[in-house]
Amino acid sequence: MSTKDQGNNSPSPKHIAIVGATGAVGIEMMRVLERRNYPVASLRLLASPRSAGKILEFRDQKIVVEPLTEKSFEEIDIALFSAGGGISKEFAPHAVKAGAIIIDNSSAFRMDSEVPLVVPEINAADAASHSGILANPNCTTAITLMAVYPLHQAFGLKRIIASSYQAVSGTGARAIEELRDQVEAIAAGKTIPKEVYPHQIAFNVLPHVDSFLEDGYTREEMKMQNEGRRIMHLPDFTASVTCVRVPVYRAHSVAVTAEFEKAVSLEKAREVLMAAPGLILHDDPSKAIYPMPIECSGEDDCRVGRLRLDCALPNALTFWVSGDQLLKGAALNAVQIAELL
Repeated sequence: MSTKDQGNNSPSPKHIAIVGATGAVGIEMMRVLERRNYPVASLRLLASPRSAGKILEFRDQKIVVEPLTEKSFEEIDIALFSAGGGISKEFAPHAVKAGAIIIDNSSAFRMDSEVPLVVPEINAADAASHSGILANPNCTTAITLMAVYPLHQAFGLKRIIASSYQAVSGTGARAIEELRDQVEAIAAGKTIPKEVYPHQIAFNVLPHVDSFLEDGYTREEMKMQNEGRRIMHLPDFTASVTCVRVPVYRAHSVAVTAEFEKAVSLEKAREVLMAAPGLILHDDPSKAIYPMPIECSGEDDCRVGRLRLDCALPNALTFWVSGDQLLKGAALNAVQIAELL
């Protein structure tokens, strides 16, 4: 757990539902609720009929996963959704009608002007304006902004150019299995299975995350700009991003060049990054100290390093940030929003 954020102190227990409870993010949501001592009066685990009947454990109690229906949200205070945009659009209105507050991890409501898009370390106050639904940002966006936003507060952000290095767990459990199966097949000299990705992911990188748009960017790449504008309240913010899938099981990394309005200094940049909540400055390249996904896996805090004055642009910093996309990029951020409520 972060040394800067020790969790929730609310005395009022809540009745919680998790939609998509058997998925990778749903499992992490349960774990985060547990270790942050969130005051859970009861926990209802919801999933597809195919997953219904499975038994999961929460605080030493065995809970049977129930099939998701329109009536699943009776007497629920907060519903954490992580089952895809289609499910969110279909069932969130039923949950709101039943009196639940929705925290949605899909892209279904992120660009809805009536729905707060929240990273608690950045725009916690926005959560107060909800009308029953709040949105979790894209995982890569959240991890990147953890380092970008404190620098913006110091220097005034203009734009960023970034390349992401995204773990296969961002695609889901089947992608993790595919990477593992491909590594084993290559080692054994067998035919390489390919189902999740259009090309081999083991020992390879794919400059292809999400579907392509007419301008050549992908939907994933445009989320950084579109969601960043809402989260940071910067309507003129621009971001040119290339998203790359890499053969890493868990935790995303992003190489960022950020250009600012004011003159920048490494001393001031280090100072603000060290003070930023949910972020660790991990930066001593002479001793091979820099953020790596293998060290960020399972960690609440994101890490930033390789900090340097950019040699091509004025008033710009270049740095590398890593974070667990199942935590700060998904489950942890959702629970932090629940803590705000």
